[in-house]
Amino acid sequence: MFKDRVVTPVFDFLREFLLLFPWWLVLDSKMQEACSLIKPPMMLLSLLLLSACSSFGLSQPLPVEMASTPLTVTASLTPSPSLTITPTLTFSQTPTCTGTPTITHTPTITSTSTITLTPTFVFPEVTVKVQAHCRYGPARAFLHAADLYPGDHGTVRGRYRYSAWLYVKFDKLKYFCWVSPSVIEVTGDITKIYFTEPRLPGPSVLYPPPNDVQAIRDGTQVTVSWSRVSMTEDDDRGYLLDVFVCQQGNLIWWPVALSDQYQTTHTFIDEPGCSQPSGGVLYTVEKHGYSHPVAIPWPSP
Repeated sequence: MFKDRVVTPVFDFLREFLLLFPWWLVLDSKMQEACSLIKPPMMLLSLLLLSACSSFGLSQPLPVEMASTPLTVTASLTPSPSLTITPTLTFSQTPTCTGTPTITHTPTITSTSTITLTPTFVFPEVTVKVQAHCRYGPARAFLHAADLYPGDHGTVRGRYRYSAWLYVKFDKLKYFCWVSPSVIEVTGDITKIYFTEPRLPGPSVLYPPPNDVQAIRDGTQVTVSWSRVSMTEDDDRGYLLDVFVCQQGNLIWWPVALSDQYQTTHTFIDEPGCSQPSGGVLYTVEKHGYSHPVAIPWPSP
């Protein structure tokens, strides 16, 4: 009897309350998340209670005597503490940007030197007056280098200290040679031209210099002799004695050419009274040039 009159109405009430009352809407967002976790187990518990009531034979509801005083059910909701996230500001030391000064290079004004124009030297010019020879040395004793004809033009490039011959570059020739001033007409100042030493062609690869060179003095006469150098008739140009002798107190350049290989002696006049000694060298001469020079053992006065 107690089961029929008391228990059954209570369970019916709980069932209706749990199923119909939207109690989870009242909760805040945090409580709703918690209730979402509780709701399924509560519903499962309700189902279990309903099953239990059915097992006691309460499939049909019984009439309930209602009390004169209405039953008031008050649901008290206690809000759970809300989770409050307070951001913490953490200040870190930020490196201070320090500006680096930019170095600006100021160009240095460099004074420009003034270019002074130097006049270009103009070589004296020569024009051949008569047919003549141009030679490898500054005297008639030297080998023939080229034929010159009237009107041939050239420029003076050098002169010799001991003669008046000029070292000339003729327009028609690819090389330089020596010419006598008596056969040319000169335009310009030759005193500004440097002295030049003769450059003889050679040394010969065909014939050696003379051997057994001797010099014998007899008063003012000095006789130079040597052994013959055998040469072909076509090549034979004899010998060259390049000698300085003293005459009347002056040291004179005295070159001598002997025309063939058979002339193996020559006599010079050499007087005392010069500040520098006399002497010279001897060459074998063939048509292509000169041998190495041989020093002459010149006797003193």
